[in-house]
Amino acid sequence: MTTIKCLSQLLQNPKQKNIAILYLNTNALQTKQIPENPINNDSVKTLSKQGLLGEALEALFLTNQRGIQTDSYTYASLLQGCTGLKSLRKGKLVHAHIIQTGFGPNGYLDTKLVIMYAKCGALKDSRQLFDEMSERNVVTWTVMIGVYAKNGHREKALALFDQMQKTGIEPDQYTFASVLPSCVGKTALERGRGIHEEIIERGFESDAFVTSALLDMYAKCGSLEEARQVFDKSPVLDAVSWSAMIGGYVQNGMFEEALRLYWKMQSAGVKPNTFTFASVLPACASLGFLEDGKRVHEDIVRAGVQSDVFVGNSLVDMYAKCGSTEDARYVFDRMPSRNVVSWTSMISGYVHNGQLSEAVKLFEETPDPNVISWTAMIAGYLQNGVVDEALKLFEKMPERDAISWTAMITGYAQNGCFDESLQLFQQMYLSSVKPISETFAGILPACANSAGLCKGMQLHGFIIKIGLEANLFVGNALVDMYAKCARVEDASEVLAKMLTRDVISWNSMIAGYTQSGHFEKALKFFSQMQLTIIKPNSNTLASILPACANLAALHDGKHIHEYIIRSGYQSDVYVGSALVDMYAKCGSIDDARKVFDKMPTGDVVIWNAMIVGYAVHGYGNEAIHLFELMQCSNAKPDLVTFLGVVSACCHAGLVDDGRNYFNCMIKDYNMTPTLNHYGCMVDLLGRAGFLIEAQDMINKMPVEPDVAVWGSLLGACRIHINTELAEYVAGRLFELDPKNASHYVVLSNIYATAGRWDDVEKVRKMMKERKVMKVPGTSWIEINKQVYAFLTGDKSHPDIDKVYAKLDSLFGQMKEAGYFPDRNFALHDVEEEQKEHILCRHSEKLALAFGLMHTTPGMPIRIVKNLRVCGDCHSAIKFISKIVEREIVVRDAIRFHHFKSGQCSCRDFW
Repeated sequence: MTTIKCLSQLLQNPKQKNIAILYLNTNALQTKQIPENPINNDSVKTLSKQGLLGEALEALFLTNQRGIQTDSYTYASLLQGCTGLKSLRKGKLVHAHIIQTGFGPNGYLDTKLVIMYAKCGALKDSRQLFDEMSERNVVTWTVMIGVYAKNGHREKALALFDQMQKTGIEPDQYTFASVLPSCVGKTALERGRGIHEEIIERGFESDAFVTSALLDMYAKCGSLEEARQVFDKSPVLDAVSWSAMIGGYVQNGMFEEALRLYWKMQSAGVKPNTFTFASVLPACASLGFLEDGKRVHEDIVRAGVQSDVFVGNSLVDMYAKCGSTEDARYVFDRMPSRNVVSWTSMISGYVHNGQLSEAVKLFEETPDPNVISWTAMIAGYLQNGVVDEALKLFEKMPERDAISWTAMITGYAQNGCFDESLQLFQQMYLSSVKPISETFAGILPACANSAGLCKGMQLHGFIIKIGLEANLFVGNALVDMYAKCARVEDASEVLAKMLTRDVISWNSMIAGYTQSGHFEKALKFFSQMQLTIIKPNSNTLASILPACANLAALHDGKHIHEYIIRSGYQSDVYVGSALVDMYAKCGSIDDARKVFDKMPTGDVVIWNAMIVGYAVHGYGNEAIHLFELMQCSNAKPDLVTFLGVVSACCHAGLVDDGRNYFNCMIKDYNMTPTLNHYGCMVDLLGRAGFLIEAQDMINKMPVEPDVAVWGSLLGACRIHINTELAEYVAGRLFELDPKNASHYVVLSNIYATAGRWDDVEKVRKMMKERKVMKVPGTSWIEINKQVYAFLTGDKSHPDIDKVYAKLDSLFGQMKEAGYFPDRNFALHDVEEEQKEHILCRHSEKLALAFGLMHTTPGMPIRIVKNLRVCGDCHSAIKFISKIVEREIVVRDAIRFHHFKSGQCSCRDFW
């Protein structure tokens, strides 16, 4: 009988008319012939199992017409078929038939209906049926909980889980496995732990499904330690459990741990499955471990799953990210079936390795490229800086979605085309394409500067209006924008409103505090981060170590170094260079060298950190020796390298060497010196007394000298008391930077040293008229994990009377040893005796006396000063180092001074 005839008969029957109408409206059935005989429940079930839903439904109507009553198992088979094919229309037709035929309440069928509606995406219908059920068993509850969890309705899943237990239904292992995916994020971790306790109480902890769900839950919450505890305690571990643990490590960026666990899985005799391979290959890709990736590939071939498209895509991605596009293409060409991900992975692989022409060629070969393929190619052009071609391709796209607009907007921003990025965002909005969270994450970096801040704040207002401020990606971008604009309070306010935070959230805030000079807040924030489930990564560590360096907080720096070793980041070049810099700036150059010696020497960054470290300590010969070693390595010197070497020569007074390396940079390495290089050379020549040569270099510079260059020459005038040149240079500095107090102070000091007190008064009057505030001399010392600050002439410290008494005692011993105060550095027009009193109250002397009072004899003392150390303090500290038999390290605004046994590492050249 044909479909039309069947429908005609149904329409003539009042009882079955509604079914026929639904049948017609849904356009659900196919017009294929069904054999007249046999037509019964078994034939309906057979057709349903074969996936022939249209034929099965026709057979259903025929059986009903012939007076054969449909049983619950037949309906269940049909519903299961609709669920498998996600055919909501046919599922509704079956449901209508159940109602029309007067089939009574049936818990078994009701559960099947709940599942069908849920898995076909009709959550409201599914929940309505669930609520209308007269009786619910553990299966029904579990299905509904699982549906909510899988569709991201976590709160509803957890609420239903609680409601289930209140009704007296006890959860089984499948219930727990269904509800655990809802416990994701920092706020839900505690709930997940509570459910874990229930699992243990009910004895389900050894169940494979529950184990995998627990592993996945803890991993997604970032609590890898707890995940590993579950894994290690599980009596039975199948491939699913191993894959879940490996995947958890990968999700949290612990790629080496993921790889180690994979090899351990092999040793344990557990055979990997497709999910295992798809989890471990990204670890190889992220680490760039090509050989390990090839070994995994061999395992894939042995397992016989190389034809799986999911595994094939992961292999293509791994080879491409490890730099082997030939192997990636070999896998790609031999894949029996490819999807859009396959083509996109290969195109992206070519792009990643700079083979843009190959990417273009493959894109042109892509069969029926969709919006994803087009977007991948556009991103390829943008990543290689070919902005114009990207725009041409974007304009040719047959259709554009939010992702393609976002790729273009983000690409413009990454290529420095900030105005174009903002304009394109405006076009997107006018095109009625709704921005997604990634759109804002892509465009906000275009506003991360003082010029773009106003537009960024306008975007922030729009973000609030559409309710995306709490979104993780958008929140991170906002925090980063405000932090880079030194608006750390605004950044902190955004962070506080974010519902969830990841490592990027914390990193942006820590970097913001550090870059804006709020070093103590950065350390405090880092401590808060360590109390959360979010683990610091290499970027976190590279951001927080400069805060320790600037505060000279050696204890904190060492504590972070210990964490770096425990976490396995000691071989990361950026973390290593930050460590070298931290130890160097904290005065511990030996520890800096120890870190350097353990690092891979192929990257210029680590060499630069050590050379610059030697430079600020005045160890010119050591810096030069290291530079010579670098030239024999695989690392190629860059502009920073030569700046460090010339700076080292400057601090050590190695004038000829400095000239030679400056010329070597230009002639041998074909590099163009920057203003910093010229400033360093001016400083080198000026300190050594070659003032005319230094001035001549400024006059012949191919670029306009900046404040730093003129400032170096003014500093040289102070050393050699050249008032005439100083007046000229100071005049230039007042024009360029009229609010900088240091230039006025240096000129005033030159006048004072020359005894020109009237001119000193003129400079001070000029500062007052221009509202220029002098920065007070301040010194810091760290004792027992606490940092103490002292101002020149300080009277506020609770132990200040004892400090002055200690200094008086020291001055008596110093004078007996031959010390005589250099009153030229008491830059005030007062009596000679009062000048000596002023010198006694310089901040570095106060900090030193306090340190001697509160540290163990023989222990080194480290002091940081915000200004340059004066000549009298330099002389005094040399005497004190010999009297107290201590090493005293002072870091001033320019360099380090290591005082020991009456001598200084600078050899009185600073």
